[in-house]
Amino acid sequence: MAMELFAGVDVGSTTTKVAIIDSSEKLLADAIDKSGFDFSGAAESVFNQALEVLGVERQQVKRVVSTGYGRRNVAFADEMRTEILCHSAGAYHYYPEALTIIDIGGQDNKIIRVNAAGERETFSMNRKCAAGTGAFIEEIAYRLGLELSDLNGMAEKSENEVSIGSFCTVFSCTEILGLLRRGAKPEDIVKGVFRSVVKRVVEMDTIVGKVVLTGGVIAYNPIIAEMMAEMTESQVVIAPHPQTMGAFGAALTARNL
Repeated sequence: MAMELFAGVDVGSTTTKVAIIDSSEKLLADAIDKSGFDFSGAAESVFNQALEVLGVERQQVKRVVSTGYGRRNVAFADEMRTEILCHSAGAYHYYPEALTIIDIGGQDNKIIRVNAAGERETFSMNRKCAAGTGAFIEEIAYRLGLELSDLNGMAEKSENEVSIGSFCTVFSCTEILGLLRRGAKPEDIVKGVFRSVVKRVVEMDTIVGKVVLTGGVIAYNPIIAEMMAEMTESQVVIAPHPQTMGAFGAALTARNL
């Protein structure tokens, strides 16, 4: 393959993502796996997976940019950039206008506002606790004995959504056990959990303009986009390949260095 290739590696606290693009900024391959406790090993493994999908050798990749929580653990990266910059670059690539980008991740949430030129104006990040993040949803699923892949479908079947009063993961679990004892249906609880996630995000900052959602949580639970649109009265879209958007933005950065 004679074309120039560029890669982005997004090492998150929960999953590691890799995206490979060509010089025309087309996404050619991506890969995702758990980060585990060895961020460096995860980056190597997922990068090799993406190379294998594309059928190329490592030396054919001209430049690699790392991002994410563990970006300093990617020994083969040529440069590092923040998640804020990379998610902005990835979302703006598909929607070149003023945007509010919301990334719901495994351990934190980010709200990034960019102007019509793609320049970052403001950003907010929730790092204080797991409330409203993927970790919160995983814990609730565990308490209910449900598979994460089943949650979105269950929430769509809800006819009597229940309100989850607490944002704290520990207190929410206790509250959910009480709801189950009182006969609440699991699907109504799950929808209430998603509602609490959206509320938590909306409380972080003022949501204005077109909203682009990224991250693994939205990749598996698109109902959150519907709820976000309803609560904010905004135009809300799910970014293409939302879980690898940070890696894609890092690859775009590698292309443009």
